[in-house]
Amino acid sequence: MDYELFALTDTGRARENNEDSVAIKEAAGLAVLADGMGGYNAGEVASGMTTAFISSELGRWLVEAGEQAKPREVKRAIEICVDNANRSVYNAANSNPSYSGMGTTLVIGVFHGRNAILGHIGDSRAYRYREGCLTQVTRDHSLLQEQLDAGLITEEEAATASHRNLVTRALGVDPAVAVEFTELDVQEGDLYLICSDGLSDMIDDRAMEGLLHNGGTLPTLAAQLVSAANNNGGRDNISVILIRAFASAKKQGLLSRLLRK
Repeated sequence: MDYELFALTDTGRARENNEDSVAIKEAAGLAVLADGMGGYNAGEVASGMTTAFISSELGRWLVEAGEQAKPREVKRAIEICVDNANRSVYNAANSNPSYSGMGTTLVIGVFHGRNAILGHIGDSRAYRYREGCLTQVTRDHSLLQEQLDAGLITEEEAATASHRNLVTRALGVDPAVAVEFTELDVQEGDLYLICSDGLSDMIDDRAMEGLLHNGGTLPTLAAQLVSAANNNGGRDNISVILIRAFASAKKQGLLSRLLRK
């Protein structure tokens, strides 16, 4: 299995600066998205530090390890990189008054062979689009999600809740942070969407599914998703990473040779 990756970030229509940060390393099958929070400019410092460090260090390790790296080894590498990034952001926040209280959400996607490993912190999300159906594959670390899980509010009430952006877990806020992992089997034709809440708060899952169903190149699809969020208000920064799985050229060549026999 091979993968095509594309990332797009947009300030939106209400914010003056962009506190989201994205990074992709196609050779490593790596996607990183962070949505920063904090005082003036501190959010973009936290997200920028996080994506730069993780894309560099984890990307280097993944290239060196190759596709032979076992899932548990990949998860351990993610944990180490997240721990180092967390300490860097936490120390910066505590040593510079202008950065006090800064932190960031995080989604890391590692795509190797027929395996996808997702690590996330906060309420930025990952989805899988397969055979016309879009499914959220991460679970938000948010007060809203906890209330939904406890049956205290309904999905309809959650859609208009004023506290929908209160996260219960973020990188850089505490001396240590736990990553939640999701491991998935990948099929040819799968499309994975990683996004900040600037997308998921502006358009619902059904609308996202409809846009992806129309097909197109990854840059086209990403632009359409961002445009839809902006058309619905664009109240936050909007970031999108798309990852498409397709049969490797080597496999396709073998299949073609077999069919010709």
